[in-house]
Amino acid sequence: MTKYMVAPTGRERTFGEDEIIVSKTDTSGRLLYVNDVFCRVGLYTESELIGQPHSIVRHPDMPRAVFKLLWDTIQKGEELFAYVKNMAKNGDHYWVLAHVTPSYDGSGRIIGFHSNRRVPERSALAVIEPVYQQLLAEENRHANRKDGLAAAEQMLAEFLRSQNTEYDRFIFATLKAA
Repeated sequence: MTKYMVAPTGRERTFGEDEIIVSKTDTSGRLLYVNDVFCRVGLYTESELIGQPHSIVRHPDMPRAVFKLLWDTIQKGEELFAYVKNMAKNGDHYWVLAHVTPSYDGSGRIIGFHSNRRVPERSALAVIEPVYQQLLAEENRHANRKDGLAAAEQMLAEFLRSQNTEYDRFIFATLKAA
């Protein structure tokens, strides 16, 4: 695996509200398809991305608990909407509202995943960022990564209970508020 190890720059990249970042992966998360918007925003060529794990664009500010929720959901055959902070090849970041769905073969077996990502509303990010910062702080508070992940998952579950909602409804509420 060729993962570019670069430090975050703190600079934000954007893309057009009418543009969609598209990717397809196999069941293990390796990229099979990326569109030109994905390449342009992430500063990668198609050949640098194909065959790589989708996590090549994972930003260190993203809590692992959110990715675990995403994977648990899509591997059950359900779709998920999530806000994700990604990192371009040069360390710049870009926020997306991702819609991730399973892809099926003719017999109904999951063969991969498809993701469409749009520019999120700034007002939604103002709600999401503090939640993600708290989850990440909880993950990092633990010396053992597994313990940190479990603690952040619990924190997310408690947060959602306190809001009397589920993750997808929480995300949709941020869309309506925007």
